[in-house]
Amino acid sequence: MNSYPTFAELPFVDGTSERHAWTVFGHDDELGCLNFVGPEQVVAASREVERGRVVNLNLALGEPQPQFWASRPVMQHTRIVKRNVRDDEIDHLGMQTSTQWDGLGHQRFREHGYFGGRQEAELDRGELGIERWAQRGMIARGVLADVAAYQHARGEPIPQDHRFPINAEMLSDVLRHQGTTLRPGDVLLVRTGWLRWYTTLEATRRQELATLLAEDRTRIALPGLDPRLDTIAWLWDNRIAATAFDNPTAETLPYIREHGWGHIRLIALLGLPLGELWQLDDLASVCQDEGRYSFLLSAPPLNLPGGVGSPANAYAVL
Repeated sequence: MNSYPTFAELPFVDGTSERHAWTVFGHDDELGCLNFVGPEQVVAASREVERGRVVNLNLALGEPQPQFWASRPVMQHTRIVKRNVRDDEIDHLGMQTSTQWDGLGHQRFREHGYFGGRQEAELDRGELGIERWAQRGMIARGVLADVAAYQHARGEPIPQDHRFPINAEMLSDVLRHQGTTLRPGDVLLVRTGWLRWYTTLEATRRQELATLLAEDRTRIALPGLDPRLDTIAWLWDNRIAATAFDNPTAETLPYIREHGWGHIRLIALLGLPLGELWQLDDLASVCQDEGRYSFLLSAPPLNLPGGVGSPANAYAVL
């Protein structure tokens, strides 16, 4: 792991002030930061299992309702009843609705392209398909940073309808408070409390927020990752293999142009898998009960050739 460059040593994309990791793992790499998880890290992750407690981290498919993005139709589940069997069909299953991963084909950096500098034609040929992650497997040591609990303990609960950027300093403070140490190849899960707050709102208020997200993200505020460079550098320098949040955008809203874009910096430039709408409340309760915030995490995407996103299929095992 020490052979990888620090964030400050990464090269700039030509003509920009943005750093990239396009050649760190090899010119043809399609795994990105999952390369931080090798056999040694998987073996170590398996040792996190002490009591065999399994925690589901997934929302039901199609939840929460209403859907956030107008361009993604509502899932339709059809049960087919025959004489002696039942079958299922699902129509309009958005790969990036409910608890999900954003793949490396999801986000590009302007004219410079997707991860590795790839352009549309290369993705059309199947490069950066999320099946690469599925074939590789997404099994690693997971770590929960329970920012919501930390802020509550300080008497400063997170205002869920306000912009609340979670930066490197705060993440370090939370992990220190929990007694949690990061290791190279960890998957970092960050609980803001937003999903629990959202699902307890009245239906009319949820519809209002969903409409705002679909039409104009500058008019909605929520807590999430601070996209500024010090936080991005912290994730890279700690060799985080992937990160996921319990909100619909991972990064905080509204965007501030001068602060940069987390999706671009993480997915397109560093190749870091980004998860959204992860159900982390049950995990937080179990971690508090167990007195530890690390676990074996299994979160393989669907083996969908050319896919740009997938349900996360995520479980923590303690």
